[in-house]
Amino acid sequence: MNARALLYSFSPKPNMAPPDISATKRSFIADNPRPQTPFRFRVRIRNREQYCCFVRVSGGGGGERRGGKVFADVKSEAYDISESVDKFDKGLNDVVSGKEDSEAESAAEVSWLQEFPKRWVIVVLCFSAFLLCNMDRVNMSIAILPMSAEYNWNPATVGLIQSSFFWGYLLTQIAGGIWADTVGGKQVLAFGVIWWSIATILTPVAAKIGLPFLLVVRAFMGIGEGVAMPAMNNILSKWIPVAERSRSLALVYSGMYLGSVTGLAFSPFLIHQFGWPSVFYSFGSLGTVWFSVWLSKAHSSPLEDPELRPAEKKLILASSISKGPVKAIPWKLILSKAPVWALIVSHFCHNWGTFILLTWMPTYYNQVLKFNLTESGLFCVLPWLTMAFSANLGGWIADTLVSKGFSVTRVRKIMQTIGFLGPAFFLTQLSHINSPAMAVLCMACSQGTDAFSQSGLYSNHQDIAPRYSGVLLGLSNTAGVLAGVFGTASTGYILQHGSWDDVFKVSVGLYLVGTVVWNLFSTGEKVID
Repeated sequence: MNARALLYSFSPKPNMAPPDISATKRSFIADNPRPQTPFRFRVRIRNREQYCCFVRVSGGGGGERRGGKVFADVKSEAYDISESVDKFDKGLNDVVSGKEDSEAESAAEVSWLQEFPKRWVIVVLCFSAFLLCNMDRVNMSIAILPMSAEYNWNPATVGLIQSSFFWGYLLTQIAGGIWADTVGGKQVLAFGVIWWSIATILTPVAAKIGLPFLLVVRAFMGIGEGVAMPAMNNILSKWIPVAERSRSLALVYSGMYLGSVTGLAFSPFLIHQFGWPSVFYSFGSLGTVWFSVWLSKAHSSPLEDPELRPAEKKLILASSISKGPVKAIPWKLILSKAPVWALIVSHFCHNWGTFILLTWMPTYYNQVLKFNLTESGLFCVLPWLTMAFSANLGGWIADTLVSKGFSVTRVRKIMQTIGFLGPAFFLTQLSHINSPAMAVLCMACSQGTDAFSQSGLYSNHQDIAPRYSGVLLGLSNTAGVLAGVFGTASTGYILQHGSWDDVFKVSVGLYLVGTVVWNLFSTGEKVID
């Protein structure tokens, strides 16, 4: 008899009254006046661990009549059953409390977490880093409004401050790529996040000291963020199979867009409640939290991860092209390839328009559409939300097309053409629109189509030179940063002597140039081994 059956046998049954044994007892005694021989039976109890004990129950006899009561004498066998009783009690409690079920559920949960692909843990952590990256970058585009009013900065000075970030950002693009390809992406990305977080926290202090100090701190922040993209590209080139490349990169880059959403949404609230310095203190402190998680969970390569499941390691390494660390960079070979220059030129054309919208959009909403500070921040959220959605949609479309047999070259050209011509079309419509709502919608559509570039030129570095993807991204993004520096600074100059229509015309012209260059010279095939 197991523990559950024993419990059931002693439990009351429904609709059954307990039997009246008093009459039977009196009749039995009357008919048998002589002393009764004791009767005995044994109950054998066996629990789950197969330990047992015996209980002897005897009726009163030998002249002992104690009011007709029945006494039980419990005696052990010749061996010690204390351990058995303890285990029996534990099993009994487990049955009653349902502990076994909870333990099973807990084990299933642990198993599910262990089964989650480690390569996508790396992707999510990179996504989080880029979320923080743009939160710390765009907060200045909102805070610059009360800061310029407090310190009496003119538009040219505002443009100088906005562009100072790119001075440092420019310096570490190629250096970050070399560092990531030779040392490993984990260490480089960790350095970048903690560096730019400290610079973000120091921004209010520098602004109060003076404009030159603010420019230096913003450049220092650019140094930290400058290594992020090459380091991320290096890590994903080792962790992500080719069939998942577009989706993984789209998810990581959508972290930048959602970082812009978060920064633009929360910055006005923090400024109104606690003043503009609170934006930099709160956002910058989040980087330390990410830093601790990254050090404990991430590895530069699947070969370095002792917790990686063998099946997943086999999947990654089977489709991995980047096998060993880079010891020397073949600069002459890299710079002699036409697809490399197509990447560089296209990246410049793309980033000119993107960085102008990133840094000047709140000012456009405030000056042209007459939104206040809070409205400017909230309406800036919509284009970035659109980009986050479009980037992941484009990544899914690109990977699906590749899996259905489309060449990688064809897919990259289709996606990047959408990323160029879409923004160009919607920016040309802004000069014909008088409604603020329609202007915001045009901005959202422009940024949404721009996000298809994540499955175009931003995925192409790993296509054409997987072993040198960090260096290659550093090269092309250097051109992109130069576009940010010149574009952001020149926008302030154009606005002093022209209009927003002139700003958008320059962006549209560069989008068209990028479209032609990309479709003539780009490829999705490996050109550098």
